[in-house]
Amino acid sequence: MAKTFTFAILHFSVAFTITYLLTGSIVIGGAIALIEPAVNTVVFYFHDKVWKRIESRQTANAIKKNHQLYVSA
Repeated sequence: MAKTFTFAILHFSVAFTITYLLTGSIVIGGAIALIEPAVNTVVFYFHDKVWKRIESRQTANAIKKNHQLYVSA
């Protein structure tokens, strides 16, 4: 949990620093530092679901292929 917490702080810090350097605004830097990680979390959730589906299909195809080889032998 500590690693996750420190990564979150690092992520917020990087988002704030980059936005502040680009805009010169503490308010915009703070807003982006809060919004960007929240949006990224939601996007990652769906990204992970898609990858799990892809991995499941690959596993199913491998099992099917191995089964066909076994039956043919």
